[in-house]
Amino acid sequence: MHAQLRIALAGLSHDHVHGILQKYKNNQVLIIAIAEANPDLVKRYQQRYQLPDSLFYKDLPSLLKHIKPDAVMAFNAISEHLNVVESCAPLGVHVMVEKPLAFSVKQAERMASLARQYKIHLLTNYETTWYASNQYVYDKVINSAVIGDIRKMVVHDGHEGPKEIGVSKEFLQWLTDPEKNGAGALIDFGCYGANLMTWLMKGEQPTAVTATLKRIKPGVYPKVDDDATILVEYPEATGIIEASWNWPFSIKDLEVFGKIGYMQAVNNNTVRVRERGNRPYSILDLKEPSPPYQDYLSYLSAVLKGEILSQNDLSSLENNLIVVKILEAAKRSAKEGKRIVLKR
Repeated sequence: MHAQLRIALAGLSHDHVHGILQKYKNNQVLIIAIAEANPDLVKRYQQRYQLPDSLFYKDLPSLLKHIKPDAVMAFNAISEHLNVVESCAPLGVHVMVEKPLAFSVKQAERMASLARQYKIHLLTNYETTWYASNQYVYDKVINSAVIGDIRKMVVHDGHEGPKEIGVSKEFLQWLTDPEKNGAGALIDFGCYGANLMTWLMKGEQPTAVTATLKRIKPGVYPKVDDDATILVEYPEATGIIEASWNWPFSIKDLEVFGKIGYMQAVNNNTVRVRERGNRPYSILDLKEPSPPYQDYLSYLSAVLKGEILSQNDLSSLENNLIVVKILEAAKRSAKEGKRIVLKR
């Protein structure tokens, strides 16, 4: 149990909140307060996870007037992440948001400014951060140079669509609202690739971004894209991000083509490797990542205790500011129909 950490939750409308509430139910985490204005959501989660009335507040400012948690974890619309940081930062309360950090550079930079001013950690959680496969690929590509210099990265992230897989009505409502989510599949799934590529490129900002968006199911998603292809350019490498709500099943994988070899994180614990020449592929089945990188609570605890530095890693502010720049450039590219050169 992460007993040393006193966690508060900002919002319950993001379905990823089930993960931490299940840990709470199993006595694996200490949740001391929850801010949620929707009474239907409150009632539903209270019943499912046996949450007492004393945990709940109507909004985050009210919660923070009564309780100072070690960290607030945001499970609300992406457009509300800035409000969370504006409430927490002046009080010295650390924040971890669900991916992505924000959907506009303006919001992201305001959040970063507050975090730096008040010296809080501002972290972003992605499911794929805790994949043993991605961590193995990074170590071999970056630290061991097993496949040589990176030439191309391809990231696939998608599923059948949020409505098709049965997400909650509250989650679906903001996920398909361009004012709250920023876009559709572009933001929801494109952020994973931008995050992983920024990590593999050691925090280097791309030189340019080009994107194509489609609305294949306008009857289901009339306001946002449901398929995105993003080309991310670096001086000596290229990244391709494929994000979709139109696939036959869920896919989250990462391919890295190097000068002398190839590695693919097929899923959370499987890696496929091939060296140059006619050698066969090797398949590796990995165990759980080493602590504290096995889950976001272990990681958050280690960061707040000063046991590790969150600097240019997958959850770091530095990485995720670049992620937002890539996403915003992709939206602009699709809208204007041209390649967007990123300013240094």
